[in-house]
Amino acid sequence: ELFPICGLTATPGRSYEHTPVLVDTFESTLFTPTLGERFQEDPLEYFRSEDYLARPVHKVVNTHITIPNNNHKTDETQDDFIDRMDRVIVRDLERNAQRNRLILKELLSIPEGELTLVYACSVRHAELLSILLNHRQRSATAISTNTPRYYRLKLLEQFKARKIQFVTNFGVLTTGFDAPKVKNIVICRPTFSEVLYEQIVGRGLRGEKFGGTKECNIIDFSDNYERFGDQQAYFRFQNFWNNNTMSFS
Repeated sequence: ELFPICGLTATPGRSYEHTPVLVDTFESTLFTPTLGERFQEDPLEYFRSEDYLARPVHKVVNTHITIPNNNHKTDETQDDFIDRMDRVIVRDLERNAQRNRLILKELLSIPEGELTLVYACSVRHAELLSILLNHRQRSATAISTNTPRYYRLKLLEQFKARKIQFVTNFGVLTTGFDAPKVKNIVICRPTFSEVLYEQIVGRGLRGEKFGGTKECNIIDFSDNYERFGDQQAYFRFQNFWNNNTMSFS
């Protein structure tokens, strides 16, 4: 006997290869909820107004750091470039004192007590930011794939209990992590993948009806990549912010 089912996905635009497969699986059937004229063009606004989703407040901090063309191979595609970033460009960014001072200044401006997730450029970068924050008497811990699982879970429980304000991390806390009261998402790492960016931002978008917050601050650190221009992932989410984006030099 046939019965109706509903398919849900957290990453509907996962890739050009997989999206058509997902669409075909459900025979291209799209159910559009009737939310009224006000929300016809922007269904997300309905879920924000009803407190199912937190309202994102987006802030871009310009680092004024330029990654010149000579850091790219002549025949390198954007995908090849992204694959190589961790080994070359990110290594340079994590060691950039000017950039780290800017990040630290931004983190210290966050009011005490606001739970904050920081997405660092590398494991070493996450550890550095944690040390700098603790040196300034702000409770912080660094977590990565190198952190033993039992210890990682213990630290995250302390974070949820507000015994730790900042969790700096690399390579973890993008999926399978639940901390509804997160108030700030700080993205220090260059992020070009839309899927990864969605996963990071999603850690802070649970609304009050789901035990989350009314608003969540999304803070992006923006570097200038000459070859690819404005290709960092947050540029492709302009409509998502509802023009609620602040840019700071």
